[in-house]
Amino acid sequence: MTKSSSSTTTTTDMEFGGPLGVCSMMIGLPAVIYGLFIFCNDPKVGCPNWSMLPLFSAYNYYSHKAMIVVIGWFLFLVALWWLLPAPRVPGVKLPSGNKLMYKLNGFSSGIVSSIVLTLGHKFAVWDLVWIHDNYLELATAAIIFSVVMSIVLYVSARLRFSIPSPYLAKPGSSGIWIYDFFMGHELNPRIGNLDLKQFCELRPGLIGWAVINASCALKEYREAGHVSNSMWLLNIFQLIYVVDALWFERAILTTMDITTDGFGFMLVFGDLAWVPFTYSLQARYLVTFKAGKDLPIPVVVWIVIVKAVGMAIFRGANGQKNKFRTNPNDPAVKHLKTLPTERGTQLLISGWGGIARHV
Repeated sequence: MTKSSSSTTTTTDMEFGGPLGVCSMMIGLPAVIYGLFIFCNDPKVGCPNWSMLPLFSAYNYYSHKAMIVVIGWFLFLVALWWLLPAPRVPGVKLPSGNKLMYKLNGFSSGIVSSIVLTLGHKFAVWDLVWIHDNYLELATAAIIFSVVMSIVLYVSARLRFSIPSPYLAKPGSSGIWIYDFFMGHELNPRIGNLDLKQFCELRPGLIGWAVINASCALKEYREAGHVSNSMWLLNIFQLIYVVDALWFERAILTTMDITTDGFGFMLVFGDLAWVPFTYSLQARYLVTFKAGKDLPIPVVVWIVIVKAVGMAIFRGANGQKNKFRTNPNDPAVKHLKTLPTERGTQLLISGWGGIARHV
């Protein structure tokens, strides 16, 4: 534990095992991304195959083209944020006493990017299967981009603010640079009106995850002659999750990621590298090990039922949580039971939230 004598906003209880823990995570999390690919990439030996080490030298880990694609994808979505019309809504009250305004066009950005990618593939401007075939190089590019962005954010915050400052995140103001670099030093870094944390939370990685899934489906079609029902289910179900997040974009403004956590390596890497390149593991597994293999219809029906029930609970719980955080006296949620937390907030323990906590 550490505490700065010059600030009441510094961290007294460190998370993730403190500096040593976050150093281990910054090494271990990228290694997990590589491991999920390398140890689950050969249909001849299974997934995973612990009986023999893979031939690490057999893979290409980096290419300039992949780096250009990752940077281009990020800038393309920034351009959509800038160009597409959208309402601007206030976030929650910050330690500085003000409320930041957020432009919410994540859903329209997802729609436009999907149309552009589809048309480009149809008219041979690019081949979306290339994403599947260059998965590891793209993952490396996303990791490098995340590290560089994290460094720029940390250095910028250190140059512009001094502890204590209401513009710094309490979890990332311990005074120990490596820990603060991981947790995020600045609370809401912005370039003009572009809130980088809110932008990265839902745009490049989340939409990118759906694009990688689609690339895997196209790869399966090219190799097997059709897309299996299991691949269809996976793409549809995970796309529903992405669309839900984009449609209800305003709900993230009350989450801990936006209101409390700084924007450092933890969130930058999580948003831009971890989400697209670990969440797409299932699609890559299907195209690698189960290409063209359909599930029995009764199994499909059962999966759809389970998914529908789970989605109803998920949407109900998140809707009530966001409504409660926005206005606890809202008639729709003021009757719900709560439990006080150590942070001084109230935790919903009834309604959809209560159900979700016990599923």
